[in-house]
Amino acid sequence: MNIAIIGLGLMGGSLALSLKRLDFVTSVVGSDHNKQHQKDALELNLVDKIVDFNETKNYDVVFLAIPVNGIIAALQNLKGVDENTTIIDLGSTKEIIISSVPLELRKNFVAAHPMTGTENYGPYAAIEGLYDDKVVVLCNLEDSGEHQAKVAKKIFKSLNMKKYFMKAKEHDRHAAFISHMPHAISYSLANTVMKQEQKDNILALAAGGFRSMSRLAKSSPFMWEDVFKQNKSNILEAIELFEHELSRLKQSIANDDWEKVHKKMADGNKLHEIFD
Repeated sequence: MNIAIIGLGLMGGSLALSLKRLDFVTSVVGSDHNKQHQKDALELNLVDKIVDFNETKNYDVVFLAIPVNGIIAALQNLKGVDENTTIIDLGSTKEIIISSVPLELRKNFVAAHPMTGTENYGPYAAIEGLYDDKVVVLCNLEDSGEHQAKVAKKIFKSLNMKKYFMKAKEHDRHAAFISHMPHAISYSLANTVMKQEQKDNILALAAGGFRSMSRLAKSSPFMWEDVFKQNKSNILEAIELFEHELSRLKQSIANDDWEKVHKKMADGNKLHEIFD
């Protein structure tokens, strides 16, 4: 199996490292519009070689590891691939991407969202094993070709990923609460602190709690701007519900209602019972 990856940042670069260890993968090539990313990917041995975007049409599998708007544009330019070619996107939103797939490519296309990543980006952020034991959500798989669905399942299983299946609309709402809203909060938290505190105070006083909550604010603005645009209505709903919850906690603190404050915190503790 010969595989092309479009986008050689964290997700694409890490994927390349993992794919290269699979015995049924013959070659892994990369394509990226960023010349520095091309150079870095070769120096880091992420891919076997760099190819032009149009050359990726000749490969058995094409992964789209680029921002959401880039995925939509790339799909328009992948028309004419062989009927057995499998195109897999790794975008964080799914409904708009799926609705943008050209009809002639729908059987070729598999919509996937690996629930993994870090706050870093670019080829140097690539990590071997990033996908191991993580969840991948496959959306509207019944609309993909039988061959393409089989190929995608085989690859993700070989990467030791846990497969979940759902509709794109359902996925996007869940992702807004679990992934997209936390990024919005992290960016806002970082900006709030930087507007109030001097650099030296932040360095001296910022402990684990602040570092953990602000970590996502390091994420690529280019990628997350696209996500916020494409999943706007779901993210706004999630933020509004969060604001309501925070407002209730704020009011309890203002009223010295420490019993309610304690209950809010105790209720929040229950989230980690799910993980533990």
